[in-house]
Amino acid sequence: MWSELFCCYCFCGWLNTGMLVHFSKYHALRNDFLIVELAQHRITSKQRAKLAVAICDRRSGVGADGMLYLSGSRRADFKIDLYNSDGSWAEKSGNGLRIAAVHRHLLNKRRKSFDMEMNGVVSLSTVIEKNSTGYSVSAGLGKPDFDVSRIPIKTRQRYMIQSILRLGGQDFPVTCLAVGNPHTVLFVDDFNFDWQTLGAEIEHHRAFPERTNVEFVKIINRRKLKVAEWERGAGATGSSGTGAAAAVCAAVMIGHAERRCHVVFDTGSLDVFWDPETNEIILTGQVQHVCDGVYSFL
Repeated sequence: MWSELFCCYCFCGWLNTGMLVHFSKYHALRNDFLIVELAQHRITSKQRAKLAVAICDRRSGVGADGMLYLSGSRRADFKIDLYNSDGSWAEKSGNGLRIAAVHRHLLNKRRKSFDMEMNGVVSLSTVIEKNSTGYSVSAGLGKPDFDVSRIPIKTRQRYMIQSILRLGGQDFPVTCLAVGNPHTVLFVDDFNFDWQTLGAEIEHHRAFPERTNVEFVKIINRRKLKVAEWERGAGATGSSGTGAAAAVCAAVMIGHAERRCHVVFDTGSLDVFWDPETNEIILTGQVQHVCDGVYSFL
């Protein structure tokens, strides 16, 4: 597989005068990310968004939901900067934290736990074990925040918990919160509707100045939720770590779920624990290494 990747990506670099960017690709329940180590490249902050758009394109690039740039940190083992496939910067990714842990573990098998800085917040992620489907990895996501000023949302209310969001002449009960990034949760009976179109409309609703991620959640029982994810800046994705956390926290807040839940996506499942003592969220699930390669960035 490596020889095929080497020819595919490096040969383009030899024909052109572009920058050769070494990357690694991983996915967590098909929520896929590309990792670039900034210590190996001279990529300016202005180039990062442009590179993310180009390399994440599934037709003309490698293809991914987002891009993780890893660099040094004075506060943690390393720092992560996340860019979505549309080039927008994002505050946090639960799956991204877990993927970065596997990446650094593969570079140094003696290390399994890493402190990572993301948007000024340090989180711990641990590679629990290697198994038949990849790696089981946990990550601390911090504390959820339901205060609208910190999500943020344009509203006179202090909290949006099963509050009405008007869209296209219809009223939708939504629960909004931040899990390091903004989320809007809608509880549904089924997924037999055009949730992707609705997700895009909610993402860009004028009430959300920084846009929002959207989770459509079906409650199976108090310990199991089914989620369809619309991710800000990436669209429909196979899963979302912070989205799973937001779904559980929202369900707990309205009394429909326990603090320890199994969250099911079409692509697999994640486990979420919202600790009642610390108020911290722990996310656990699978990560797979897909490939390594070189991309010619013009």
